[in-house]
Amino acid sequence: MVTGAGMRPAHAEPGGDMMDAVSSPHQRLVGRPLLLIGAALGLLMVLLAVFAGLLAPHDPLQPLAHGLSEFGEPLGPGAGHPLGTDSLGRDVLSRLLYGARISLTIGIGAVLLSTLLGLLVGVTAGYFSGWVDAVLMRLTDVVMAFPAILLALALAAVLPQRNVMTLLLVIGFINWAAAARIFRSETLTLRERLYVEAARVLGASHTRILFRHVLPHLTSTVLVVASLGAATTILLDAGLSFLGIGVPAPAPTWGSMLQEAQQYYSIAPWLAVWPGLAVLLTVAAFNLIAFDLRRALVPRDRA
Repeated sequence: MVTGAGMRPAHAEPGGDMMDAVSSPHQRLVGRPLLLIGAALGLLMVLLAVFAGLLAPHDPLQPLAHGLSEFGEPLGPGAGHPLGTDSLGRDVLSRLLYGARISLTIGIGAVLLSTLLGLLVGVTAGYFSGWVDAVLMRLTDVVMAFPAILLALALAAVLPQRNVMTLLLVIGFINWAAAARIFRSETLTLRERLYVEAARVLGASHTRILFRHVLPHLTSTVLVVASLGAATTILLDAGLSFLGIGVPAPAPTWGSMLQEAQQYYSIAPWLAVWPGLAVLLTVAAFNLIAFDLRRALVPRDRA
């Protein structure tokens, strides 16, 4: 019933929670500029890493014959070297591109591992509750009690050899605890829903309930947690490399390039600017993706 000129019934109010509830995930993702910017930046970084062998103008490990000035200092950005050279006369652009390959492999691989572990622990604790929940959450508390960087330093320092795979595993195994708490909280809510209770009454197995009625409803949360986790793991990898516990030299990583730039910040600031900018843009991309995904996919009462 219309009660006045230009007025609408309450149930037809546009932009309300009802519209969010009935719209599909695809509809809620359309027209979100922050998500598009983050996805474009992330895709650009991934493409640069994948095609580093084609895009790099020089060998990232080989000092160039004329890569240093007559005083033995790094060369600034110029025609032959768009981003300059480093202290050994190596091309910075080439090292930055190959560094993206290593840093992104570790960062993305580690977040996939940590998200999978967090999902396994969190869903198991939340669904079965009781002593299972108590044991798993105490284990989670122990892991979260240590700062991630200190735990990573301790684990990386005792490794017999440090390479991409071992660092990926170290970072992945120390970052699952926060994700596990989030997934546990979501599962505790989902297990009390009427459709889960109905499936349990009808005799559905725990496996069927988990895979048909619980895990599908965690998809949005998984995407948000993984996007945020990617930013964290990339920063952690850069921090380990900066502290000298990353992939050993001469392999280029963004963190190791920042470490090498410390001694030349006054005479060659570009050595720190380019890898720092690469880390900044990559972390910003994943944070933008996570922020807009949370707004678009996670209901307001859970966000």
